[in-house]
Formats: sequence, structure tokens, C-alpha cells
Amino acid sequence: MGLIMNIRMRLHFFLLISVILFISGCCFKSAIKSDGYNYLRLDTVSSSLIDLGKMWTFDYPPIGYFEKTYGINPTKDWFDKIRLSALRLPNCSASFISEDGLVMTNHHCARMALDSVNLEGENLVENGFYADSLHKERKVPSLYIDQLVLIEDVTSEVQEAFESGKTDEEKIKRQLDKIEEIRKKYRDNFKQSNPLDSMVFSVVSLYNGGKFSVYGYKRYTDVRLVYAPENVVAFFGGDFDNFTYPRYDFDCAFFRVYENGKPIKTSNFFKIKPEGANEGEAVFVVGNPGSTQRLFTVAQLKFLRDLDYPARLELLENASSTYKEYVKSHENEKSIYLTQIFSIENSKKALRGYLDGLRDPYLMAKKIDFENKFKNTLLKQVKYGSKYGNIWSDIEKHQEELSRIFPEYNALRFQGRYSSKLLSLAVDLVKLAKENKDSIPDSAKANLYPKDLNLEIEPGLIQYRLALMKKIFGDKNDALNKLMNGKSPEQSSKELVAVSILASKEKVDSLLNSSSSNIINCNDPLIEFAVSIHEQFKSIKAKYYGLNDELRSSVQMLGKALYDLYGPQISPDATFTLRISDGLIKGYEYNGTIAPPFTTFYGLYDRYYSFDKKEPWNLPKRWVEVPNNFDMSTPLNFVSTNDVIGGNSGSPVINKDLEVVGLVFDGNIESLPGNFIYDERTNRTVSVHSSAIVEVLAKVYRAERLVKEILSTKCSY
Repeated sequence: MGLIMNIRMRLHFFLLISVILFISGCCFKSAIKSDGYNYLRLDTVSSSLIDLGKMWTFDYPPIGYFEKTYGINPTKDWFDKIRLSALRLPNCSASFISEDGLVMTNHHCARMALDSVNLEGENLVENGFYADSLHKERKVPSLYIDQLVLIEDVTSEVQEAFESGKTDEEKIKRQLDKIEEIRKKYRDNFKQSNPLDSMVFSVVSLYNGGKFSVYGYKRYTDVRLVYAPENVVAFFGGDFDNFTYPRYDFDCAFFRVYENGKPIKTSNFFKIKPEGANEGEAVFVVGNPGSTQRLFTVAQLKFLRDLDYPARLELLENASSTYKEYVKSHENEKSIYLTQIFSIENSKKALRGYLDGLRDPYLMAKKIDFENKFKNTLLKQVKYGSKYGNIWSDIEKHQEELSRIFPEYNALRFQGRYSSKLLSLAVDLVKLAKENKDSIPDSAKANLYPKDLNLEIEPGLIQYRLALMKKIFGDKNDALNKLMNGKSPEQSSKELVAVSILASKEKVDSLLNSSSSNIINCNDPLIEFAVSIHEQFKSIKAKYYGLNDELRSSVQMLGKALYDLYGPQISPDATFTLRISDGLIKGYEYNGTIAPPFTTFYGLYDRYYSFDKKEPWNLPKRWVEVPNNFDMSTPLNFVSTNDVIGGNSGSPVINKDLEVVGLVFDGNIESLPGNFIYDERTNRTVSVHSSAIVEVLAKVYRAERLVKEILSTKCSY
């Protein structure tokens, strides 16, 4: 009995200790999960200039930095060769990889081109394309490719124009006028000396107005499709795997540039190195990063974090669910909306990553520290103190005012991507009628009616807007109350689409051909609503734009201060212009484990079988039945510490000898805060390996002509 009691007491004691340990463990884990910085004093976090990134311009190439960091001696010819071999698509980057104008980029950069060259009965996005002879290469309507051939500094001209203004509004206007004058001067001078060549010029602002340059691009307008794989292998894993690593995508495509009906001849191209590069090797990404906000002040970043990004994310969430719901019941139209849904999901994931970064106490502490260091260093110098002393307080004041009016402005901002086309049309009609007293000019009527209007999608888009306005205005907006008539946003949106004359192009054309007064007095609920809120939105828009103009003036002064203090030792924000970024092929720690620097085809087939061959991890027949000599150990994707963002897709990854070792197609999920800060610990560029390109083209697609040109850099006519 005593033994039994002793055992019972021991058991009770053991259970009690176990429960205490379990509860303590849960509490401990919860504390870590809810506040990962409990044991980090944020006031000790220190920033460095590398937080601003490594997107170096060709205006101010980092020669000394490259020498010191990588032991190479880059010459002017080295940088010129890179610049002239790199290319820009309307939404992506690319490069020449043969002397006969062969262009390499991503499949997802070519998706719209594939849609535009489909012949009847084809689906090139789904099934891929390969031209096995030159005459089968298909010209892509409206596609152009730009090559940066001229860079000239025009900082003094532009800044003098800016300084000559007395008010913020006048400063911005004079600067814009000067920029247009410079652009026109370069364009006219070039046309006189080279009337047959196609050139476009733009004035680029670097360091938020600290420097200005004219960029001249040779524009190629005869671009033909050579090769693209099936979408399922280019975008293997779909949105689930997007912005992740390890990764297994064959995201590549090839075009060719023609002039006078023949492939161009060029001495500026990168030769592909099939072996690729090794772990730890220095590599360089050359491309056109779209935009970043790394030079923003803390006040500007807080506005993005608390208002702008959440509002954009809500809009995208609604568009995503609306389009997906439609496609679910219209499977036959899936291919039509595939590109649009991909774009929405891509933007959603990116915005979530930006927000996560801005909500990260450690990363924001680094931004605060950099701002304090910058401000203190600047203001200690007498020559800068009086000139730049009030910039930060001015920007903060403007951000507070913008924050106050943003909810109303955002609720009434009907126009824009993923908004209702019917609501947007109503606003356009009323605006035109108000601006033209008698009738609408023919030039304004052209292309006014929205293309691809889908009346089954519209209710979901209108419902979102009505719900947002109801949330902001409550019952205090008479125009909204009349429009909804006591009904829910869902019910109202369906009824409005059903009764509005805007759903009929013929009726809208008839209305446009009448008088402006007929438009304003039209007995249509959407037009009546647009008339009622016209002055309200006009007023709030004027305030919002006016504040932004004033803010822009302060931000430009800040950019000048930044450049005055640090010069080109820091990298400017991305501007969708050509940059070179350095890095190393290197894995990283994630999810409690380590991400390898390279993935192989073994990993691709593991995911194919692990997900039971189901979409989006399914594969085309030719990928399931690969030949016996296909080397599964070939590197497929890899990661490197290069600094990229949207717009860099399609950028070549080159070594110091200017050989292509990879093709950028993404960044990892940890790279998304790179929109405002570069964190080399885990920020990685994700690329297709050069050996995968050669192996797949040769053995899966048997694209002999293309492989031969890639390896020899000469086209087989």
C-alpha cells in the first residue's frame, strides 16, 4: 500500500511538473512569436550605407568598390560592353546573347507576346512555342526593345530651373518644363543627324532629384518570338511557390531583333557559359529595377505602412476573389484571365511582403537610425544646416496632412486598375461634360468606352467600392445614400449593373453624340451619382495633389542633401533604368534550416510526385517522358546576394568575364522588404541556371538550332 501511495505521489508530481513545463513552454513560445524582439534593444540597432542597396548606375559606376570587394579591375570598356549588351522590354529586362540579335528574357515577361501571336486554335501560353527555322519566328505586334546608348548629366540645368521658382508649385512646374525642353532638344538634334534611326530620350531623376541625366535609347520595333516553354514549367508551383526558394522554374524565353527585315548584327552581346558559376563566386545582375522607396523618410514609410499599402492590398484582394470566382464558373475563359490573375496575385504577395517589412521593428529601427545619422551629420556642417535644416519637419507635416485626407480621397478614387469600369466610365463622362459646355469633341470620344468590359465581373468590383464608401462616410453622404437606397453593397451593385445604360456601348455612344447637358441630366443612377460627387472629388483630389507637389519639392531637396553628403558611394532608388548589382552565389538560413545555393531537376520531380501531379505542380507530357540521357543533377535554379526588385525580371546574371551564368526571374520572400531596405542576411535573387537552359533546350525540346546559336553565338540561317 505504501509502495502504491509512493508511486501515485510520484506520478502526480511528474504530471504536475509536465503540465507546468508545457504551460511555460507555450507561454515562452507565444512571447517569442508575438514579439520576436523581446530580447533586442531596438535603440542599439545600427544602420549602414549598404542598407540603401547595390543598384549601381552606369552614370557613376562603382569602380573602386568592385576593385576592393572582388579584386577585379573594371574598365570603361567593361562597363560599356555590359551597358550595350543589356536591354529593356516595356515591363522587364533582357539581353543580347548572340551576334545575330538573339534576346534572352523570362517567360513571364513574354506572356502577353505569346497571346498576341497565337494563330487560330493555338494556346501558346499553355503549350509553348519553338521556331525551328528563321522564317517561322513570329513578329510580335507593338513590342519594342530599348538599348541604352547615351547617358549625359543635365543636373545643373534642371536644378537651376527648380531653384528659380518662388513657391513649391512653381518650382515643380519650372523643373518639369525644363525637363521637357531638354528631352525635346535631344530628340530634335538626333533626328536632324540620324533621320532613319529610332531613338527615344528621357530625363531620369536619380537620388530623388539629387542628380539628373538624359538617357537615350535605341528602340528596336521589329521583335520576333523564337522560343517559350509551357506556362506550367515556367511558373511551376504557381502562386504558392512565387517569391519562394528553393525553387524549380524554367522561366525563360527568347526573341530576336530584326532591322530591315533581317536579324541585326551586333558586337554587343553576352556569351552563355553552360557550366554556370560556383558557390561563393562573384556575379553581376544587369537590368532595370522598377522602383524602390529606400530613400524615403521614416514619416513617408509610416504613411505607406499605415494607409497606402493596406488600401492597395484591400483593392487587390477584392479583384483577386472577383476574377477567381468568375473563372471558377467559366473554365473555358480561364486562359483569357490567366495573365491578369497572375499579375494580381503577384502584386498581392509583393505588397504583403512590403507591409511585413515595414511592420518589422528591427528593420524600422535601422531606418530610424539611418535617418538620425544622416540628419545629425548634415546639420553639423554649417554650409548644409541652414539650407536643409527644415526638410524632415516639412515632410512630416505634409505626411500628417495627407494621412488626414487619404481615407476620403481613396474612397472616391474610382478610376484605376482593378476598379469598376462602369463607375470609371460614369466619372469620365461627367468630367468631359463639365469641361465641354456644348458637346464632347470627337477626339475625347475615341477609346472612351472600356475594352473587354465584363458585366458579370462588374458587380464584384462595384460592391467593393460601395462598401468602402459606406465604411468611410457612413450615412453622411447623400449621393451614396441615394445610390444604395437602403440596400446592401452586394444587392445594390447587381441592380446598378442591370439597369445602367453604361452597360450598353450603343447607348453610351448615343449619349456622347448628344449634348453635355444631356449627359449631366441623364436619368441613370451611376451618372447621377458621378454628377453628385464630382465637386467633392475634384476638391479632395486638388488638395491631395497639391500636398504631394509640396512634398515632392521637399523630397527633392532631401535627395540633393543626400547626394551632397554621400555622393555616388550610395545607390539611388530604382527608376526602371539600367543598373548593375554585385553579389555572391550563396544560400541562407530559413525556416529553421538552410536553403542550398542551387536546386536540381531532382527537386522539380520530387514536387511533381509529392503533390500527386496536380496543378500547379503538374508537368507537360514531354517533361514527364524526358530522354534517358537527361541529367537530373543539372542545376536548375540558384540564389545570390544581388540586389533586385520588380523590373529586374529577365536580367542576365554574368561573371567578371561577361559570360551569362544565369537568368533572373524572381526574389525570395525575404527580399520583399527590399522595397525600402536591403538586408543581405536573407535577401536573395532567384535565377535560372545557364546549364539548365542548355540541358532542357537540347534534350527536352530538341531545339537544335537554338542550342547551336546559344553555344556558338551565331545564328544558323
